[in-house]
Amino acid sequence: MKGKTPNKKEKKWLDAICQLGCIVCRNEGQLGTPAEPHHIINGMGSKKNHMRTIPLCPKHHRTGEHNFLWVSRHPFKKAFEERYGSEEELLKQTEGMVDA
Repeated sequence: MKGKTPNKKEKKWLDAICQLGCIVCRNEGQLGTPAEPHHIINGMGSKKNHMRTIPLCPKHHRTGEHNFLWVSRHPFKKAFEERYGSEEELLKQTEGMVDA
């Protein structure tokens, strides 16, 4: 997703959440899974907000898989949220774990 370059505060947040590892894997008892930021977008035409991101590993973020082992957020948002909780819930959990 294209957008503005993160500022200093946003870079600090993005680094901190990725250091946590994937929030979904963490909730399932797998600590230290490498993560990348997933931007939570509110509605059509919303701009990317680097502070509204959650850490997801590639399989939970963008592999495009939906099976008995895991659900990828892209393109399965509804199934992802049914299995793991809403993006907003995961964001609140992430915020509670980061000193940014």
